[in-house]
Amino acid sequence: MTGGRPADDREVIVTGLGAAGPVGGDAPAMWKGLLAGVGGVRRVEAAWAEGLPVRIAAPAAVEPAERLAVHETRRLSRVQQLALLAAREAWADAGTPDPPPERFAVAVASGGGGVGDLLGQYDVLRERGWQRVSPLTLPMYMANGPAAWIALEFGAAAELHAPAAACASGADALARGRELIRSGQADVVLAGGADAMIHPVIVAGFAAMRALSRRNDDPEGACRPFDAGRDGFVLGEGAAVMVLESAGHAARRGARGYAELAGAGRSADAYHIANPDPSGAGAVRAMRRALADAGAEPGEVAHVNAHATGTPMGDAVEAAALCEVLGPSLGGASVTATKSLTGHLLGAGGALEAVITALTLHHGMAPPTVNLDEPDPAVAEDVVRAVVTGGPGALAGGALAALSNSFAFGGQNVSLLLRRRR
Repeated sequence: MTGGRPADDREVIVTGLGAAGPVGGDAPAMWKGLLAGVGGVRRVEAAWAEGLPVRIAAPAAVEPAERLAVHETRRLSRVQQLALLAAREAWADAGTPDPPPERFAVAVASGGGGVGDLLGQYDVLRERGWQRVSPLTLPMYMANGPAAWIALEFGAAAELHAPAAACASGADALARGRELIRSGQADVVLAGGADAMIHPVIVAGFAAMRALSRRNDDPEGACRPFDAGRDGFVLGEGAAVMVLESAGHAARRGARGYAELAGAGRSADAYHIANPDPSGAGAVRAMRRALADAGAEPGEVAHVNAHATGTPMGDAVEAAALCEVLGPSLGGASVTATKSLTGHLLGAGGALEAVITALTLHHGMAPPTVNLDEPDPAVAEDVVRAVVTGGPGALAGGALAALSNSFAFGGQNVSLLLRRRR
C-alpha cells in the first residue's frame, strides 16, 4: 500500500494511443512513416500564403472531414475535430475501457484553441455583418473546447482540464492526467493535446518574430534540428491523445500497456517571454524533477525525444542541458528530434512526442532525425553524436526509460519520463 492505496493503483500506464498529424492519419501510420524518415512538411498552396515570407507548413495528413460525420464538421472547430479523432483512436486502441464516469477524467490542452475559426468568423463579421456570425463561434474558439467535446463523447465526469502552457501544453496535460490517477481522483484519463493554427495571421506573426524557417523551396529540408543551417521551426497541426490508467485498473481488465508514464517535471525560466534562458537552468530543473518524480537515475535513460524545434538558440540550450543532466556521452542515451519530420504542432507537440516516445520504448526502436547534414559547432558534441540519423536506431537491449522534452514561450518547461513495461 502507498498513501492508503495499492501501489499498482498509483502506477500510471499508457494503454491506448491516438494521433492525427502531419505524418500518417493515425498512430500506426505515423509510426511507420517516422521510421521510414517520411516527413509531413510541404508547400502551402492556398492563395493567402503567396504574399508571406513563409509558404511552408505541416498540415494534417488526412483531412478530418474525411473521417467525421457532416454534423460534426459543422459544429466543431478544426482543432476540436482533430482532438476527437485522436481520442477515438486512443480509446479503441485501449480496448474501450468502461470506467464509472466519476472515476474518468479528461486532460487535453491546446495552445491556441480554435483561433483559426475565430479569425474566420471575424472575416464573416466584416464582410457580411453580425447576423451571419455563427452562434457556435465561442464554443469553437474556447481553449477547453477539445477537452470538453471529448468529455461529452466519452462521458468523463471526474474532472476536465485544459492547461495552457503554449508549446508545452500537451505535455503538461499528460502530467496533469498522471497526477489525477496518482492522487486517487481518477482511474482512467484521456490526456493529450491538439492545435490547428496554420492561418495567415499566425504564420505572419511567427514570421515577424523570425521564428519560422524560410526554406520555401525545400519544404522537406526546412526543419533542421541541431544543424548549422537551421533557421527556425515549421508550423504544424494535429492532435495526440493517450489513454492513461492506473496499473491496477488496467490489470483488472487485462489491458495491454505500451509504457509507464513514470515521472513529470516542470519549471519556469523566468527569463524572457519567447527566448529560453541561455544557461539552460530551467530545462535542467524540469528533467531532473521528472527523474526524481519517477525515482529514476540518469543512467536509466536510454533515449531522449528532444524538443529540438530547429531554432538557433533553442537547440543549443537544450543540448547543453541534456549534457548536464545525463553526463558525458549522455550516458549512452540516443536522441531523436522528430519535429524534423512532423514540424512543430505547438500545443499538441509534447503530446505527439510522448506518443512517439511510448512507441519507441514499446518497439525498442527510435525514429531517425533528418536534415542534420552539418552539425552546428555550438551544439554539444555529445548530443550530436547521440542523434539517430540515416534510419531507425535500435535501443540498447533492456533499455528502461526515455525522456520527452517540451519547452515553451513564456519560459514553461515540461519533461516527461516514460519507462518500458517489464
